[in-house]
Amino acid sequence: MPLTLTADQAHARLHELTVVDVRTPGEYASGHLPGAHNIPLDQLDRALDALRTATGRGDLLVVCASGTRSATACERLAAHGIGAATLSGGTGAWTRLGHATDRSTGTRAPWAMERQVRLAAGSLVLTGLLAGRRWSAARWGSAGVAGGLVFSALTDTCGMARILAKLPHNRPATGDLDTTLAALAG
Repeated sequence: MPLTLTADQAHARLHELTVVDVRTPGEYASGHLPGAHNIPLDQLDRALDALRTATGRGDLLVVCASGTRSATACERLAAHGIGAATLSGGTGAWTRLGHATDRSTGTRAPWAMERQVRLAAGSLVLTGLLAGRRWSAARWGSAGVAGGLVFSALTDTCGMARILAKLPHNRPATGDLDTTLAALAG
């Protein structure tokens, strides 16, 4: 288990922490801890050198929406000899306690990943049920999505979120990630 900080503990130490948000760029744009750097979980390996350098300047705090992805990130970092703490309850706990968040300006932020998953799953189930009125085999698609949602809840993972994270609006622009890595390394 990685070291965890509560939202209040992180808030009190925010000035001395390097904060890395491992959510998708769309989630990050919708609201993140002040000063947080966005490195999506699937890009973490690319950032190892910069993160190792950043830990030389102070403690590393990894955040996500609920704490699940950040705990995974901390475990992956620990496997590479990089110590980091995770924010217990993620940005959800942070905002529930009334702590300030920064939001990206200039563009409309994509929906949070949880909302994207709900839309995709609901749309697939509804489509399968409607198509099932004409072709009964189409109902199996709805059953597959339902089974995936149950598996997701039991394992606290989400295959659909992994797929949706690969969509262009959820991917970091290469220049953005390069700038983030340079800031962490510098």
